[in-house]
Order: sequence, then C-alpha cells, then structure tokens
Amino acid sequence: MIIVTGAAGFIASNLIKKLNSEGFNHIIAVDKFDNPEKNKNLEDLKIQEKVERDVFFDWLDNQDAKKVEFIFHLGARTDTTEFDIALLTELNTDYSKKIWEKCIEMQIPLVYASSAATYGLGELGYNDDESKIPELKPLNPYGISKNEFDKWALQQEKKPFYWAGLKFFNVYGPREYHKGRMASVILHAYKQISETGKMKLFHSHNPEFKDGEQMRDFVFVDDVVNVMIWLMHHRKNSGIYNLGSGKARTFLDLVKAVFKAMEKKEDISFIDTPADIRDKYQYFTEAEMEKLKKIGYPYDFTDLESGVDAYIKEMKL
Repeated sequence: MIIVTGAAGFIASNLIKKLNSEGFNHIIAVDKFDNPEKNKNLEDLKIQEKVERDVFFDWLDNQDAKKVEFIFHLGARTDTTEFDIALLTELNTDYSKKIWEKCIEMQIPLVYASSAATYGLGELGYNDDESKIPELKPLNPYGISKNEFDKWALQQEKKPFYWAGLKFFNVYGPREYHKGRMASVILHAYKQISETGKMKLFHSHNPEFKDGEQMRDFVFVDDVVNVMIWLMHHRKNSGIYNLGSGKARTFLDLVKAVFKAMEKKEDISFIDTPADIRDKYQYFTEAEMEKLKKIGYPYDFTDLESGVDAYIKEMKL
C-alpha cells in the first residue's frame, strides 16, 4: 500500500502513473476531490481507494500499519499568489506535521514536497545545505509555509526512520492543464502560440539580464518522479534535497524550444513585468544537485529541448 497525497495534482498523478507502470497498483489517493478538471488526471490510473483529505487521518488510524509501505506527501496549497496565511499554515505546515507524526507512530517512510520558493531571491544561493535553511527568506506566504515546515522537521528529535524533503524547482510536463496561471511557462507558451502564432515574454528590469535572458532551473516531471521512486527504494540518507535539473536556462531558450517542437516560425516580443511582482521577480534559479548525486542517485536529467519536445508531442495527442 502506497499513499499519495495531492493525488489528483500535477506531480502526484505523474508519480502514480509511474508507480503503476512498475507494478504498484495498491495506491491510496488522498486529495480534496472537488475539481472535475483536476480529477481527470486520475481517470487512466490504477487506484485502490480514494480518501478525502479531511478524513485521511481517521482513515489511517483504522489501517494495519504493516500494510502501509510508503507515504508520498505532495498535497499542498501551491498557489504562490495565495495570501491567506492561516490557510497556508493549515494545509502546508500543520497538515504536514500531522503526517510526519503519523509516520513516526506507524513506522512509515516519508517523502514530502518542499519547494525552491523557500530560497526567495537566492541571496544565499541555491545550496541544499540544511544549516542554511533557518536563514532563508522566501518572498511569499507560500514559500514561507514550506520553509516553516522544513525548519520544524529539522528541529524534531523524533523523526520517521526514513524521510526526505524535496525542493522542487520549475517542474513542467503533462497533467498540469488544470493549474491555470500556476501552470508552467511551456503550457502557457503552447497555448499562446497555438492561438496567436506569437509569444510575449517579460522585459528585464535588471541591468544584469537582457530581455528574455532571465534564467530558471526547468525540470521535467519524469525526472522528478524518477527521483522520488528511487528514494522510495533507497531509504537511506534522510534529509532535505534540491530537485531541479541542475542547469539554469533562459526563457528565450524555452520559448524557442516550444516554437521548434510545434514546427512554428519564431515570433517573440516583450512586455513589461507587472509592477506588483516586479520587486519580487526571480532573475536566476539553479539547483545545486551534488547532494543527491553524492548519496548515489545514478540517472541524468532530461535537457530542456528534449523535455519540451516530449511534452509538446503529448499535448498534441
């Protein structure tokens, strides 16, 4: 029995698909199943049982702990524009604490989703050195809620016998169509180019970066899923890890890859970054991935062009 929270979401549904392909079909899907569009992510997957988020802990109390092999806790309020601090604390911090405590009580190994949003503007770099986590300065309440749980987890004397927190960078790939404005730039570019034949990017308001040369660590969802499943089997070296590609790329690189994958002529222009986010805009993110590699993670990460091409082909289908 493998439990996946946030199961109907983007990364979690891709994880379940991969687990199914490896013969894991006794999946307990935990979520708030009130979004018909999002629920489509589960239609082609093998799931043993769906459990509503609000009753999950009561459900878990009635299970034989020996039957629960692993928990992937990916459920969260992931909207970076959400400013309801009480809601974010409830769903992202306090709910995670309850899962942590249940994993200790029932001896269940745990992988949970943190976020690269915890790094803020990257003043301290993007190194997943746990001693730096208390010093990080996230830019928004979402990032704060994630960092608060990371800090809390590190402070605990009692921990699950195996646990890992993963700081996801800019993940893209199939099954994110329900995310609206929170979807990846690739999806927005695909839609905009399909409708207009053109793509608009933000001007740079930082003299160190030319227009379109703002950089992000874009990571293909298949790579994210591969890391999580590898950790499920590895079950050593507990801790908090970055999960990006390890290589920053420009938005121009990304959009050019989308035009190429769509077999369209490039037509790129620039608009001003909205004033309300301009002072909190990240111009560079790049995951330092040495820590994961040092514990033995053996696989390479998909380059941007290959990932975009695979994603666009799937969207066309």
